[in-house]
Amino acid sequence: MITVLLVDDDPFIRESLKLLIGMDPLIEVIGTAAHGAEALELLAEGPAVDVVLMDIRMPVCDGVEGTELIRKTYPDTRVLMLTTFDDDDYIAAALQNGASGYLLKNIPPDRIIQGIKTVHEGNMLIHPDIARKLTGMLRPAQPARPPQSAVLDTYGLTPAEKNIVRLIADGLSNKEIAGQLFLSEGTVKNYVTEILGKLSLRDRTQIAIFYLKNGAGSV
Repeated sequence: MITVLLVDDDPFIRESLKLLIGMDPLIEVIGTAAHGAEALELLAEGPAVDVVLMDIRMPVCDGVEGTELIRKTYPDTRVLMLTTFDDDDYIAAALQNGASGYLLKNIPPDRIIQGIKTVHEGNMLIHPDIARKLTGMLRPAQPARPPQSAVLDTYGLTPAEKNIVRLIADGLSNKEIAGQLFLSEGTVKNYVTEILGKLSLRDRTQIAIFYLKNGAGSV
């Protein structure tokens, strides 16, 4: 059973999502909150939450700040953002703070449910349009910056590992990467573990951010 906490300042959206998501037999909505700070309070009270479905624009404590607070205090809890297409800056900040991806508010309920299951499995959800924007948004402008391929090479990543980093940043799951590279899913998981160690990162979200900041276009 996947436990979910819903965070949105609109009570109608909260109750609607609670009803729709709760229809899936593998998901249990254990609570709702009106902003990020209230969500953190509910997490402290228990029970454990697997996925927080978090609106971005909220009063008191928005989704960007809420994601940072939750991920620092509960690193095993995944945060999935709810957003609109004009929230690009918010999305970038939320991903940097450890969010596992985002969903658009106007998508069908079954896709929201699938998104929750996807991030619970440790995968990311980044729309290709946003991924392309993030490449430019997250990469600092430095005139004397060394070639991006050299940046990745300094960490000792092999060509295969750099390719997997790119596919993770594209939002592919381990299963999808395995199919594309004709590898077993177990082999891909081993690659991801090696990559995390070499880059001194915690999870797949950080791998994607690292790539978008340092390696986009080099592999």
